[in-house]
Amino acid sequence: MTARPILLLAAAATLTTLGALPLMSADAQDRDSREAPTEDFPAAPAEGHELATFGGGCFWCTEAVYEATAGVDSAVSGYAGGQTINPTYEAVCTGQTGHAEVIQVAYDPAVVSYKDLLQIFFRTHDPTTLNRQGADVGTQYRSAIFYHDDEQRQVAEEVKAALDKAGAFSGPIVTEIAPLETFYAAEPYHQDYFAKNPTQGYCRAVVAPKLEKYRKAFADKLKP
Repeated sequence: MTARPILLLAAAATLTTLGALPLMSADAQDRDSREAPTEDFPAAPAEGHELATFGGGCFWCTEAVYEATAGVDSAVSGYAGGQTINPTYEAVCTGQTGHAEVIQVAYDPAVVSYKDLLQIFFRTHDPTTLNRQGADVGTQYRSAIFYHDDEQRQVAEEVKAALDKAGAFSGPIVTEIAPLETFYAAEPYHQDYFAKNPTQGYCRAVVAPKLEKYRKAFADKLKP
């Protein structure tokens, strides 16, 4: 990745964090585990493109945000950070596998930098709540950055520290920064969930408002 200066969120002190809305838990919605995930998906990124992996609560929300972002080739919902091999959604929801719901983003660094993706990450969920986003509670909803190389680790740590120092949020950032060991793509029915199910209850109540706030706050980062 090309090194670039850290760009703090200029509006962090004046704009409300675009975090999860405390309306209803994703666990209360009609999600199941009809199909098992696989670590063979997604395919490797295009030449010159890179991967980033973030956990910011329900992956339906995070996926919708990154899929709307210019320079992002794909955003795949999945699981990372746990000890169970080939975890299912049902197992992850128990909080016993150690996994977080995450999004793996394939992106073009010539269009959107890793620091840009981090800024989007920090502003579209609440990084100060431990193991919780709104009504979604459990370690599977923890705020996490799973870095792919040492450069990503360094950038993530610098951005997190700078935001804390600037007092960008009402409390200290509790986001976990850890190496990505294995990414398991979630079951196929989770992929592109909001795009395919915009009228589903959780999507209407939580995902759609979050995405609308993101579009307004990051208008310069959106796909045409």
